[in-house]
Amino acid sequence: MTSYPKDKIKVLLLEGISSTALDLFNKEGFQVESLSQALTEDELVEKIKGIHLVGLRSKTKLTERVIKCANKLLAVGCFCIGTDQVDLEACEKKGIVVFNSPFANTRSVAELVMAEIVMLARKLPEQTQNMHEGNWIKSAKECYEVRGKTLGIIGYGHVGSQLGLLAEGFGMQVLYYDIELKLPLGNSKACDSMEEVLRNSQFVSLHVPKTELTNKLIKEEQILMMQKRSYLLNLSRGSVVDVEALAKALKEGHLAGAAVDVFPSEPEANGKGVFQSPLQGCPNTILTPHIGGSTIEAQDAIGKEVSQKLINYLNEGNTIGSVNFPQIYPVHYPKCHRLLHIHVNKHGVLKQINALLSDYNITSQLLGTTPNIGYMVIEIDANVAEEVLSQIKGLESTIKARVLF
Repeated sequence: MTSYPKDKIKVLLLEGISSTALDLFNKEGFQVESLSQALTEDELVEKIKGIHLVGLRSKTKLTERVIKCANKLLAVGCFCIGTDQVDLEACEKKGIVVFNSPFANTRSVAELVMAEIVMLARKLPEQTQNMHEGNWIKSAKECYEVRGKTLGIIGYGHVGSQLGLLAEGFGMQVLYYDIELKLPLGNSKACDSMEEVLRNSQFVSLHVPKTELTNKLIKEEQILMMQKRSYLLNLSRGSVVDVEALAKALKEGHLAGAAVDVFPSEPEANGKGVFQSPLQGCPNTILTPHIGGSTIEAQDAIGKEVSQKLINYLNEGNTIGSVNFPQIYPVHYPKCHRLLHIHVNKHGVLKQINALLSDYNITSQLLGTTPNIGYMVIEIDANVAEEVLSQIKGLESTIKARVLF
């Protein structure tokens, strides 16, 4: 039983989040509103007032302005891998936990990449366009099997390593590079540099996060390192590739093809004529609207994972899996109430809290910190919980505090 009556908890789900999530929230007794589309910043500023939990995908932008208007928001669920659409620091400083689903769509993305590798090798983008236009052009020119070819993977995380296994099943050799030491799966071979991968692969697939280090990681210089008539695939982040340089390499024939699912600028909503890119019209080029993880299986898995994390935080104070909070998994003790305290992380705060708690019987006290905040979970005698809560709320450093149960 939480300190909030469950039928008073308001959940806002945006961008057509899986019904799996909707069912789990309804089962908890929450008030749930689910919208199929993203909302603009102005719309969110009004809509988020009074909301306790919000779920979104990649199109909705949770900016600092929106967060300032979120007067009751406790947690945010990103029903996707990335969290760059959310101002994580603003959430953190306001005591709002953010969760995501870093692994649930791994297989869906890896399968799409593998399919596109085969499609590019057989020039299917051009073949299918010819057929739709009524042109029958049967030819084996520049069409290849992928067996025996080398796939280079930049970023050997969950998607990259899964892709490597799939590629081996097709008889491909797999090279990879990652800035962290990663154990190779199957017969994949680690390289000492990204340049080594680029120079020795017929196919190069990118699977890196959006960071300052990966911004335009692949520019003209890196593309020219690739083998002539090789292929580039990007299903990671739109900021990773210089699309103008890629378009030039495709049109001039240095690259034989490309598959791109993510773009530097993407439309905020579905619609005809809303997408523009220098890659449009390039030869043997597959363009898809950020659908790497858009399968029924992946969305169901993401819906279950993220909604359960939000429920666990609301019901237990559990922050395992959060991206902007300390990771705390609290254990409940009989005859105790649980008090959650989020505070500014600065010198002397812990001393103040412990001085306040020293007059009471504390069964358990867990603390985790980030550079900006501290998150404390306290198990305390039930008969004094409200008294302690009142005193903790009076601390200048307190961001949020409540008795959970």
